[in-house]
Amino acid sequence: MTAGITKGKGSPWPQDVVVFDLETTGFSPASAAIVEIGAVRIVGGRIDEALKFETLVRPTRPDGSVLSIPWQAQQVHGISDEMVRSAPTIEQALPGFLDFVGGSAVVAHNVGFDGSFMRAGAGRLGLSWAPERELCTMQLSRRAFPRERAHNLTILAERLGLEFAPGGRHRSYGDVQVTAQAYLRLRELLGESG
Repeated sequence: MTAGITKGKGSPWPQDVVVFDLETTGFSPASAAIVEIGAVRIVGGRIDEALKFETLVRPTRPDGSVLSIPWQAQQVHGISDEMVRSAPTIEQALPGFLDFVGGSAVVAHNVGFDGSFMRAGAGRLGLSWAPERELCTMQLSRRAFPRERAHNLTILAERLGLEFAPGGRHRSYGDVQVTAQAYLRLRELLGESG
């Protein structure tokens, strides 16, 4: 097992995974909050768009008070306070997402970031974020393209010939669609040895 790529045991390339992405108000799960969750299942090595999870989240502080989305974050993902005004809070949204993931392995681009928000959010609610494994397409990109310096999702998509849906970049489900495709392509490039 290579640090940062997987957590858990089993084949290096699970064919049944949940690919997920979060949009947040900032970088630290201690002070920032989730504003959007998107996910799709890969079943038998194929993306199943019928098995998806997508929701905006009204950001709140640990005490339950509403947290405004900073201007800088809005410039990245385009999600405004108005857009999340009637959205569920994390207390309402997270249990459904955890049910969607179940005991599956998960994939994210920079899983350390997304996983840290999931652990913090679940912990505050007395729930558990304990996927079977965590796989990171950023780390897989570094292994597949070791001479390249940049491995963000936009660059990886260009490298693999993938395109975002219009308006999909930096929105959870748009990023998930590309991350899922990237995971399958990286599996092919790196082979069964992982």
